[in-house]
Amino acid sequence: MAIKRTLQQWSVEDSTELYGIRNWGAGYFGVSPEGDVVIYPSGENKGVAVSVPEVIRGMRERGYDMPVLLRIENILDSQITLLHESFRKAIASLGYKGEYRGVFPIKVNQQQHTVEKIAQFGSRFHHGLEVGSKAELISAISQLKDPEACLICNGYKDEEFIDLGLSAVRMGFKCIFVMEMPGELELILERSAALGVRPLLGVRVKLITKGSGHWAGSCGERSAFGLTTAQVVDIVDTLKQHDMLDCLQLLHYHLGSQVPNIRDIRTAVMESTRVYAGLVQEGAKMGYLDLGGGLAVDYDGSHTNYVSSRNYSMDEYCTDVVEAVMTILDQQGIEHPHIVTESGRATVAYYSILLFNILDVSIAETGESIPDVLPEDVPEPVVNLREVLQGLSVRNLQECYNDAVYYRDEMRQLFITGRVTLRQRTLADKYFWAIINRIAEEKEKLKHTPKELADIDSTLADIYYGNFSVFQSLPDAWAIDQLFPVMPVHRLTEFPSRKAVISDITCDSDGRIDKFIDPQGMRTSLDLHPLVDGDEYYLGVFLVGAYQETLGDLHNLLGDTNVVSIRISEDGSYQFVREIRGDSVADILDYVEYDPRRILEDLREAAERAVREKRITPSERYKILQTFEDGLRGYTYFER
Repeated sequence: MAIKRTLQQWSVEDSTELYGIRNWGAGYFGVSPEGDVVIYPSGENKGVAVSVPEVIRGMRERGYDMPVLLRIENILDSQITLLHESFRKAIASLGYKGEYRGVFPIKVNQQQHTVEKIAQFGSRFHHGLEVGSKAELISAISQLKDPEACLICNGYKDEEFIDLGLSAVRMGFKCIFVMEMPGELELILERSAALGVRPLLGVRVKLITKGSGHWAGSCGERSAFGLTTAQVVDIVDTLKQHDMLDCLQLLHYHLGSQVPNIRDIRTAVMESTRVYAGLVQEGAKMGYLDLGGGLAVDYDGSHTNYVSSRNYSMDEYCTDVVEAVMTILDQQGIEHPHIVTESGRATVAYYSILLFNILDVSIAETGESIPDVLPEDVPEPVVNLREVLQGLSVRNLQECYNDAVYYRDEMRQLFITGRVTLRQRTLADKYFWAIINRIAEEKEKLKHTPKELADIDSTLADIYYGNFSVFQSLPDAWAIDQLFPVMPVHRLTEFPSRKAVISDITCDSDGRIDKFIDPQGMRTSLDLHPLVDGDEYYLGVFLVGAYQETLGDLHNLLGDTNVVSIRISEDGSYQFVREIRGDSVADILDYVEYDPRRILEDLREAAERAVREKRITPSERYKILQTFEDGLRGYTYFER
C-alpha cells in the first residue's frame, strides 16, 4: 500500500486507509477522531458510535482478562434485517410472486446465545434454522418459536433423527427432511407410517455447476452430498407409488460457504430452477427452492472474486437470484416458489471481534551496530559481506542479495565445522542484516521488484506476541489461510512505524498470523505501533463470527476465551447483556480426562514428600499448594 507519510504527517484518515476498515467493515466499524476503532450498530458508518477501547475498559473493570470475544447483538440484528429487506426489495421491484425465507445453519455458529438471538431477531421475518445432526435439531426446536419459519434437516439421518423431526412436525414446526442419499427415503417412509405423520420432504441435487474458492467441493457431480438427477427421479417414482408425492415440497443445493463470483451463483440458480421446474411437471407439490449457502463475506475489502472477497453487493445478489428464478419459471408457466437461502456466514461474521493484548515484541535484526574498522583476524566471508554493503545501490540489488546470502551461508558452514568463533559469526550476521535492511529501503525506488526481493519485508518484520491461540480462536487462519482483518483498536492517530507478524502463545510455529489483507491481494506484514512501557496494546481480529468458535481446538490446552455480548442503545449507551467466563485450567484438564481433584491429591502427596525430605517447610507447603489451587482456578491464557 503506497502510504509514505511520516510520523509528523500521520492522521486518522491515514490509518483508515492503511487498514482498509471502510472497505471490509460494511459500515459497522470506523475510526474516531481520537484514534479509536468504533462500532456503528446500525451500519452505514453513521449514527451513534461506541469506542472499542472504552468497551475493553468496561470488561477490565468487570474482571475480564484478555483475550475476549466481543459480540455486538445490534450487528446480528442488522444483518438479518439487511438480508430480508434486500430480498423484499428485489421481489417487489421484479414483481416476483413468492416470498423469501431465510434459514441459519447452526453449524456456522452453534453457541446458544447466537442461535437464540437469531431466532428472536428473525422471528418478524419468519427466519428459520438449518440443522445437520440430532444435537442441532434438538437445539433448534428449543429455540424456534415461529411456526412459519422453516426448520431444514440436512445431513445423515438415523431412526432417532427422523423420529425427532416427525415429532417436531406434530408439534406444529415446518420441519423439512432434505434427502441427500438414496437410502434415506425408505427409512423416512417407515418411521412416518409407524408414527402416523406425513413428512415434509425435500431433495438435495448435485448440480453440474461448481463454485470457486475454498469450498468449491460442496457442489459438482463429485461432491460428497446430494443426489443425481436420476436418483431424484427414482425418489419421485417411489413417492408416487406410496401416494405421497404431495410431501415433496423443497429442492435444495449447496454451492459452497463462500462463493466470491456472482456469475457462479447465477449459473447455479438457473440450473437448479430447471430441476425445480421438472419436479413440478412430475406432479410434486413443491413450493420451496433452497439455494443453500454461498453469500460471501468481503473479508479483505477488495470487492473482487478473490477467495476472501466477493464481487457483488447484497442487493445485486438478491436481484440476480430472484430474476434468474423468475425468468425460467415464467417461461414454463410455473408458480413462483418461496426462495430459501442458508446464508450463515454473511449473517454472523460481522458480529464477533477477537480482542487481545500484546505481551512482548521480538525486534527484527537491523545490523546497525557494525564496526567502523574490521578486526585483523576477521574471516574472508566477513570482508566480502562488508564489500557487498559498501557497493550496494539501486542498480544491483538482486546481485547484492544473492552475494549476501552466499557469504552468510559460507560463514555458517565455517562455524559448524569449528573454523570460526561465535563472535566472528555474529559479526557476519550483523553485516548480513545491514545489507538486507538497505535492500528493503532501496527496492522501494524500483518500478518492478524482482520476485526474490518481493517478500524481503517479511524477513525484517518484528514478531508481536499476542495473548491468544490461533488454533482456538482463528482455526481457519491456520487451516486454510483464511484472511481476517487485523488492526490495532486504538492509537490510530499515531504513525505505525513497525512492520510486524503476530505470534500466539502456543508452542507451535504454525501459531502465527503472517498474511494480512490488502487491496492488492495480501501482505506479509502488518503496520503496528511500538509498545509503550506500562501501557497495554490491543489488537482486534474482525469478522470472526462464522465457524471459528466451533472449530477451535485445545492446542497447548488453551481453552475457550472469555465472551462478552453487548447491546447498544439509540443514545449510544451500551449494556453487557451476556458474559461467559473462559475456560479455567481445571476445565481444560477435565476435558482431556484429568480429574482436578485427583491432581490436587497427587500434588499434596508430592508436597508432603518434599516436607519429609526437608526440601520445604510445612508453611511453605501450604503456600505452594495454594499456588496450585489458584492455578487450577485461573484462566488458561496469560494473566496480568
